[in-house]
Amino acid sequence: MKIIIVGLGKVGASLAIELSGEDNDITVIDDEESVVDDLSSQCDVMGVVGNGASWSTQIEAGIESADLLIAVTGSDELNLLCCLIAKKAGNCHTIARVRNPEYSMELNFIKEELGLAMVINPELAAAGEIAKVLQFPSAIEVNSFAKNKVHLMKFRVPEKSVLDNMRISDLSAKMLGNILICTVERGDELIIPDGNCILKARDLVSVAGGINDANAFFRQVGIVTNQIKSLMIVGGSPIAYYLARMLQASGTKVKLVEKNRKRCEELCELLPKATVVCGDGTDKELLLEEGIARYEGFAALTNIDEENILLSLYARKTGDKKLITKINRIAFDEVIKELDLDTVIHPKNVTAEQILQYVRSMKNSLGSNVETLHKIIGGRAEALEFMIRSRSRVTDVPLQDLKIKKGILVVCIGRNGKVIIPRGSDKILTGDSVIITTQEKGLNDIEDILAK
Repeated sequence: MKIIIVGLGKVGASLAIELSGEDNDITVIDDEESVVDDLSSQCDVMGVVGNGASWSTQIEAGIESADLLIAVTGSDELNLLCCLIAKKAGNCHTIARVRNPEYSMELNFIKEELGLAMVINPELAAAGEIAKVLQFPSAIEVNSFAKNKVHLMKFRVPEKSVLDNMRISDLSAKMLGNILICTVERGDELIIPDGNCILKARDLVSVAGGINDANAFFRQVGIVTNQIKSLMIVGGSPIAYYLARMLQASGTKVKLVEKNRKRCEELCELLPKATVVCGDGTDKELLLEEGIARYEGFAALTNIDEENILLSLYARKTGDKKLITKINRIAFDEVIKELDLDTVIHPKNVTAEQILQYVRSMKNSLGSNVETLHKIIGGRAEALEFMIRSRSRVTDVPLQDLKIKKGILVVCIGRNGKVIIPRGSDKILTGDSVIITTQEKGLNDIEDILAK
């Protein structure tokens, strides 16, 4: 695909690096020459220096033959103008990042009236990811496939768990629930496991299955499965507002602490069912007075990464609760991982991931069979969903007879609305959706899982 990306901030640069590695023809536009030069030296992209909303700049970038333009500059209005110019100059698909909360209730109108393929609000998208994780409080990360019928959930094996020292092949005999262990993280080691893999306490494990089967599995191993019913949020950021709005709609009790009085007044009007406390959320005495120990969940959503980290570390000491920590910078990811902060949300990563999913679905319509792709384990592995539209070398053959590449695991088969965790005798049929996990990059077709 020929893709033009306007704006080379963290999201734009991340998209360019990711998509250029997936056999796409990428052109980037930014008004800072040094930024364009730096990215061009990092990956295989063509750079254009200029105003992305300029017709002549877009023509220079090749808009007339482009399949897609993605506008992710720091200005909502500039992003929308870039897309309008692109529609007129090249008649391609367009994606705009629009983050102003004033537009949040109008995103569908903007999308339809301006003919955009996708409009994404980063803060709204991040809040949606947090809300999804709160449905599975023991999960650190949740990815969904097969129209939300299959979930890939990451959790940490507790100390003294029945899973400690258990061989994966013994799971099916000892556990209820039709689930499959997909990945195991042990320190810096990433394992795509087979039946001989032995789980250890403190392992980070990703398990796949339908929601009922996954919950049955978690209950048996002593892991909390009930949805969070009360959440304390520190920070009145747009993400906090969107999250509180979503949780209110599902009946969750929300208390929000924000130190800016004007913002508190705004939030009181916007969130009439929430309790808004005007005070310094970094004051532990205030948090104790407001009952932090009684809440089932705690979300640190201020605009300062260091504050969020310290708040979550303190909240963990006040009782057993679900922790959500918002981090904007990803440079110290490895250090943050060692702090065991439970679920860490990077808004820019969420934005990039959702745009990537749209691009891959577009590519699917142009010939690839990848329906959904999630980067997992910090991008070190992928979980892919393939649609089986016709017979091939993988169909109608028992999985145990297929020569599947080492490090690739067939996780799940979706068939007629049902979820199948496959065994060796199961077969892939035409019309199925098939989910795999792998450390190998660049798989475009289900036959790519086979050894040569």
